[in-house]
Amino acid sequence: MIDTRRLRTLRAVADHGTVTAAAAALHLTPSAVSQQLVALEHEVGHRLFTRDGRGVRLTAVGKIMLGHANEVLAQLERAEADVAAYTTGEAGEVTVACFATAISAVLSPAIIALRAAAPGVQVRVLDAEGDHGLAMLLDSEADLAVAVEYRGAPDAADRRLSRLPLYAEPFDLVLPHDHPLAGAATLVSLAAETWIGPYPGNPVHDVITFACQQVGFTPNLAHCSDDFRAVVALVGAGAGVALVPRLALRDMALAGVVVRHTPGPERRVFAAVRRGADAHPLLSPLLSALRTVAASLGTG
Repeated sequence: MIDTRRLRTLRAVADHGTVTAAAAALHLTPSAVSQQLVALEHEVGHRLFTRDGRGVRLTAVGKIMLGHANEVLAQLERAEADVAAYTTGEAGEVTVACFATAISAVLSPAIIALRAAAPGVQVRVLDAEGDHGLAMLLDSEADLAVAVEYRGAPDAADRRLSRLPLYAEPFDLVLPHDHPLAGAATLVSLAAETWIGPYPGNPVHDVITFACQQVGFTPNLAHCSDDFRAVVALVGAGAGVALVPRLALRDMALAGVVVRHTPGPERRVFAAVRRGADAHPLLSPLLSALRTVAASLGTG
């Protein structure tokens, strides 16, 4: 009989690409992960991985097993949700991985609403920028992630996750107040400018780069910060121009800058849980609160 713990190990190695990275995510030693893989291969009767440079890749049988592992682990999530529902599930802790702007815009208001609707549910928040939130969710370090669509992200058909779209947020151009194009800037008119934005790996970096490439140039991102307040401060100091998500600008001091709405990219934000867990009585009221808050956002 196949040990389900080894299926989690199989998925972690497939997700991370190396035994060492999977071991860190699972809080195991690389030796323990290797032993679990060997044991699983013995149970299955086939090799599941082959070496690929410094990492590993799935064999054909490994891909088959990974598909079944996703189904089995999703069913276990549903079983836990059903048991929790049977025993009321009115009290407990939910860990949420969420990026900073969404913590302010949707998660914090949802926590306030949750106190009235489900006072026994306690929310623990982990600030997770870039693609870290989904990785933390898949590694079971978080129960729910609020994340952003970006190239390379798991898509809506990913069999490991259940997703709830929350909101689409436009980006605005931010320029020094004395910039020659401050009154009539467009994205393409700023092709030769110095740009300020997040580090590579942050989905916003990817969105900005792709938006600029769509109109014919690659932005010269000379200054990098994942903190949008720092980005705007640098614009105000005349260090460059920036594209900033609109909600990140809300309630921000905008001294020394002008903000221009411009046709361009959107940041699509969604909540995700491991597939099968969306009906869990600790998660469903939080998902409902997030949906309600997101519907009330004025992002246009």
